[in-house]
Amino acid sequence: MFKKEDHWENIFGTKTPEEVSWTETYPKNSVDFIDALNLDTNLPVIDIGGGDSRLVDVLLEKGYKDISVLDISNKALDRTKKRLGVNSKNISWIVCDVLDFKPKKKYALWHDRASFHFLTSPEDISYYKKIVNQWVNKYLVLGTFSKEGPLKCSGLPVTQYSCDTISNSFQEFFNPIKCKYLTHHTPFKTEQKFIFSSFEKI
Repeated sequence: MFKKEDHWENIFGTKTPEEVSWTETYPKNSVDFIDALNLDTNLPVIDIGGGDSRLVDVLLEKGYKDISVLDISNKALDRTKKRLGVNSKNISWIVCDVLDFKPKKKYALWHDRASFHFLTSPEDISYYKKIVNQWVNKYLVLGTFSKEGPLKCSGLPVTQYSCDTISNSFQEFFNPIKCKYLTHHTPFKTEQKFIFSSFEKI
């Protein structure tokens, strides 16, 4: 029986950052979208599927004081904790599947470059949106594979989006701010087509 947790623990337990497609030396697109929101750095923010992303490093450097990072893989988060060293004590680390996430507070910013496009069933997508609507009170920033992007990632199927379909997915509770088509250059010199989008809670 397939278990998502085992799949991702195996990925992060056997592959280096240079061997997986999503690695970024600097998460420029995420940072640009977040900077454009001019968010108060005292407000709570969360990175969903943060894994060993360097976004948390940048948020710390920018003075954010209430940062949470959620990932299904404990090994991924351990990599980041090790990289951050003593600064890791300033982060709230959450090991769980986003669909099992039971937040204890509302977030001013919910950032997700890694999890949402792995949801392929209407039920899971709907439940994700329900969590976001309930626990996000200001901004949502999403990075997803575009219609020109891959059909699979790490052996798993993904859902592709356009600016229109991503906007329609969240229109009940969020107004779109910006959407941009982007190309991600992987560590092994291939290209993946993404969209990044930002939303404001209605």
